[in-house]
Amino acid sequence: MAIKQLSDEQVRTMSVEEKDRWWLENVYQGDVPQFTVRAVVCGFLLGGVLSITNLYVGAKTGWALGVGITSVILAYLIFRVLHRAHLANDYHVLENNIMQSIACSAGYTNGPLIASMAAYMVIMNVVVPWWQMVLWCFALAVLGVLFAFPLKRRYINDEQLPFPEGRAAGVVLDTLHEEGDGDVAKRVLPAKLLVVFGLLAALLKLLQAHRILERIHVGFLAIPEMLDGWYYRLAERYGWSVPSIRGVPLSELTVQPELDIAMIGAGGLMGIRTGISLLIGAIINYVIIVPWIIARGDIPGTVDADGVTHYGFKVITTWALWCGVTMMTTASLLAFFAKPAALVQPIKNLFHRRQRTDDCIAHIELPLSVSIIGVPIAGAAVVYMAWAFYGVSIWMAAVAVPMVFVFTLIAVNSTALTSITPTGAMGKVTQLTYGVIAPGKINTNIVTACISAEVASSASNLIQNIKPGYMLGGKPRLQAIGHLIGAIAGSLCSVAVFYTLFLRNNPAELFSKDYPYPAAIAWKAVAELLTKGLSQLPVSAQWAALYGGIAGIVLEIVRIRSKGKFPISPVGIGLAFVIPFTTCLAMFAGSFAFWLIARLYPRPNQRPNALFVQNQESICAGIIAGAALMGVAVMAIEIFLLK
Repeated sequence: MAIKQLSDEQVRTMSVEEKDRWWLENVYQGDVPQFTVRAVVCGFLLGGVLSITNLYVGAKTGWALGVGITSVILAYLIFRVLHRAHLANDYHVLENNIMQSIACSAGYTNGPLIASMAAYMVIMNVVVPWWQMVLWCFALAVLGVLFAFPLKRRYINDEQLPFPEGRAAGVVLDTLHEEGDGDVAKRVLPAKLLVVFGLLAALLKLLQAHRILERIHVGFLAIPEMLDGWYYRLAERYGWSVPSIRGVPLSELTVQPELDIAMIGAGGLMGIRTGISLLIGAIINYVIIVPWIIARGDIPGTVDADGVTHYGFKVITTWALWCGVTMMTTASLLAFFAKPAALVQPIKNLFHRRQRTDDCIAHIELPLSVSIIGVPIAGAAVVYMAWAFYGVSIWMAAVAVPMVFVFTLIAVNSTALTSITPTGAMGKVTQLTYGVIAPGKINTNIVTACISAEVASSASNLIQNIKPGYMLGGKPRLQAIGHLIGAIAGSLCSVAVFYTLFLRNNPAELFSKDYPYPAAIAWKAVAELLTKGLSQLPVSAQWAALYGGIAGIVLEIVRIRSKGKFPISPVGIGLAFVIPFTTCLAMFAGSFAFWLIARLYPRPNQRPNALFVQNQESICAGIIAGAALMGVAVMAIEIFLLK
């Protein structure tokens, strides 16, 4: 059945209490099967496998795949097969939801292994004992859970932010588990569209796997990822000029149209406002600012053996991230504190029993007292580990814990709009901070940044994983427990594989041609730069940070004064400074395509409206799911079978 949700007007005008009462009466499913043994076991096992997949992907690309939709579909298929074989009862939708919470947590727990802690072991030339790494990853995940839940009711219950990947998972869950009679054709249409567009996205992703196609001798079927590749090939053959800005080729600026079908699907879910904001930010950054800064010499490129200078995203983002992150920081902080009642009221409810009885969903939410008591305890444990395991002074590590709050605001806002969590960029800001207060202490620089960035990432991903449960009427506190179980699975499985296959007791050989660990290399480079002092950061980057912060405040004030009607998001603009132009363009294309269909066919009885607009979530969810599943399969084949 269609997922019940408030209209945009209701979200703007209803109070938090009214929204919670509406949800309890219209969406909440009560004490149906959720946290069952089979859901926990399936989530633990799938999460462990998917965390290993993310470990391999991260070693090659520096990115971690979202595993929510993947785990939902895999679990559904497993239990449907078992059900038809009379080996298990049918799988309830909220059981599947708990399972995806566990699996998602496991998939994201290994972030330190592909970035910060991998860089730490290479720089320090030391092998951290495996049991210490397991405890470290798990402790960061626990702290993320405790930071997340005080924010959950603000961003999900009150503001009803989209969280595209979580929303897609909710639509997939609802579609897969839909039951009942009535107009069968109409009821199954979302499921059909999900499957059809999922298969098309999977096929497209497979046709972009050039190595696999060449191995099976069908390379002529390959579809390019970059749609302007034909021009560059012809330019090289016939001596045509290469498109450039201030002498820098567009391809070096990442200004290219990329057929990234998963990002196109994500753009369809995030909406036109965020899509426009991303495109505006990308144009400002990559088309206007970056070529000018390159011409000034503040973004040095890398010179190849032929003496040709190259740039690319990794080089550009070391300068551009300062403007983008400060813009997201100031805008997120202002947006958060613009509604102080959302912070004050839960604390008042904690100490005033009479007020607490007015909270109609207090019996299913994770109590605020858990975070108030748990954050100091878990924070102290993390600080102790940083001192005992990595030699960071107590007070230096302690300073990193409150910084988590600030970065969690940034991460949640970014994840809420685009499903992209700028973990690397947040880590760089912490590295900058400790480059000032602890110059020369490279271990402190990396470990403290790991605390702030990874905990914020864990918190934002948890809130995104709660989104499907909210859409379908599940119990939030059960998903919190599931997140902790998933952290155990991810920590154990990822550490075991990392130490056995990658590290092999030799940090000096961790970075290789086959597994370059690009995210870890970025952490290592920034740490080595900033521990030499803030003076190493170009003056232009310092001014960019100042201007970005001011722009974030101004744009957020305009958005607040317009009561959300202002079409530009400062968080979206800032995010465009820390992700490639190609990704921004793909997400804009997805949002624009569905907006255009809605504008051209506004009436519900029109065929394109009924097919695409009314089933937008199912279509986008299918695109994301198909591309994600095939992406995992392609990467696994290339890693394990193609040598």
